[in-house]
Amino acid sequence: MSSTVMHWVGRFFFWLGGWKVVGRRPEVAKYVVIAAPHTTNWDGLWFFAAGCILRMEVCFLGKHSLFVGPLGWLLRGMGGIPLDRSRRQNTVSQAVDWFRRADRLCFGVAPEGTRKWTPGWKTGFYHVAREAGVPIYLSYADYAKKEAGLLPEPLYPSGDLEADFARLQAIYEPIVAGRPENKGPIVPLAAAAPRD
Repeated sequence: MSSTVMHWVGRFFFWLGGWKVVGRRPEVAKYVVIAAPHTTNWDGLWFFAAGCILRMEVCFLGKHSLFVGPLGWLLRGMGGIPLDRSRRQNTVSQAVDWFRRADRLCFGVAPEGTRKWTPGWKTGFYHVAREAGVPIYLSYADYAKKEAGLLPEPLYPSGDLEADFARLQAIYEPIVAGRPENKGPIVPLAAAAPRD
């Protein structure tokens, strides 16, 4: 993603869509980056293109069923790691171990976990960052402003999940999703309320 060719591919994609990129690559060596809201397939393209423009090297988890044939080769080349959701795994522990072993690592997560409406965000990204002692950078795609990128101030997990999620809610609530009807509440999934 950080190559000069991919940088210009990302710029071309943004120019074609009439979008602008916001922010710059973090200067820290290790961090988690979350991508939200995630309500349509287009989000992945905007996030990926923004990452290319900002020359970020992002590793991310994806459904193992996507990692077949040419698409699998492409996803792995983009930093994808296949995850078999049918098997119970301690993904948080694995990711924390990746951070401990790496000199540099950017671990990307879409906290909603799906493009469909969900009653809250999965909290794995938060626990990975807290246990690994790394900041959480906040990326977004705002369809009203036609901009995507990275906010300058990271979230350093305090250990108070509710307070940190209140901050995330204040930041992400005003952002207009590609499919607003699929944007769920920004609360920890375990504490989420059922949909009206």
